[in-house]
Amino acid sequence: QVQLVESGGGLVQPGGSLRLSCEASGSIFSINAMGWYRQAPGKQRELVARISSGGVTSYADSVKGRFTISRDNAKNTVYLQMNSLKPEDTAVYYCTKYRGGTYYSPFDYWGQGTQVTVSS
Repeated sequence: QVQLVESGGGLVQPGGSLRLSCEASGSIFSINAMGWYRQAPGKQRELVARISSGGVTSYADSVKGRFTISRDNAKNTVYLQMNSLKPEDTAVYYCTKYRGGTYYSPFDYWGQGTQVTVSS
């Protein structure tokens, strides 16, 4: 049984930072690509960032230069460092596991989500 558990969300002021974590269990973490998506109220879920098993990364244009995705295979954890946060970054953030080592493979598991609210 694969489980993805996100943590690190919360309330932060504009310009602030947060680091999200997603710990995976029940699979060989190092061989899978991982990703972060987000969904704001009334909007569709959208890609934020993804990372292949080899560490190749990809970002949505809206977060380039502000967010950094990374992984620690020894801890079965993928991170999303979010800097210079804006109110439009407010959303529920979801971790996802891809079926293969690249993020062009389909994803097969999702976490439960963690709320990020950017507000003064």
